[in-house]
Amino acid sequence: MYPKINVLALAAHPDDIEISISGIMLKHKAAGMRTGIIDLTRGELGTRGSAEIRQQESEKASAILQLDVRENLGLKDGFFQEDEESLLAVIKVIRKYKPDILLMNAETDRHPDHGRAHQLVKRAAFLSGLLKIKTEDQGVLLESWRPANMYSYIQDYYLEPDIVIDVTEFWEKRMQSLLAYSSQFYNPDSNEAQTPISNEGFMKHLEGRSHQLGRLINCDHGEGLKKVRPIGVNLLTDLS
Repeated sequence: MYPKINVLALAAHPDDIEISISGIMLKHKAAGMRTGIIDLTRGELGTRGSAEIRQQESEKASAILQLDVRENLGLKDGFFQEDEESLLAVIKVIRKYKPDILLMNAETDRHPDHGRAHQLVKRAAFLSGLLKIKTEDQGVLLESWRPANMYSYIQDYYLEPDIVIDVTEFWEKRMQSLLAYSSQFYNPDSNEAQTPISNEGFMKHLEGRSHQLGRLINCDHGEGLKKVRPIGVNLLTDLS
């Protein structure tokens, strides 16, 4: 009934994925995998733009990323909690799309929603595997599911990565997906208040971060992930 998604990324706000790991999403899509994004909120408390504008921008970014699915759960920006209602909403999308790999916000970051989203998604991923929790969608009972691997992405605060992925080939396109959110970033003609991501230096910061991570694995542009639980491999040679 629903497409199985190989790599499913969850985010507190529209644009979290595009800022942090859009290169990773593009690379896995190019490798023939199904990819998707679930935004927890509409970003309605954002200083610039509006929820309606963010939705339009999200649709543009999704087309650039060639996503197989994107949903917005409509939780309250700034106020969502790790409560039963929110947990069940996340459990439902995990069970619908049965991801092999689940990506989530940073465990700690400048924006408190990011750390709260991390805890919410991590807990929901565990609960999603419990048979006695029942969830339905359009009258269809959803089977229990637990992702094989889970990672968090690096956001505003620098965190030492456990994995760095070479996204050099996809850097230009990943920046196109980010710039789809034109309301949020530098625009000298805008009269809206400035934010930490709307100043002229933010894009330089992102590029510098990508070079910093890429240098660790001898490439031009890298994006980093942190493990949420131990990474299992058969042989050390499975890790390049």
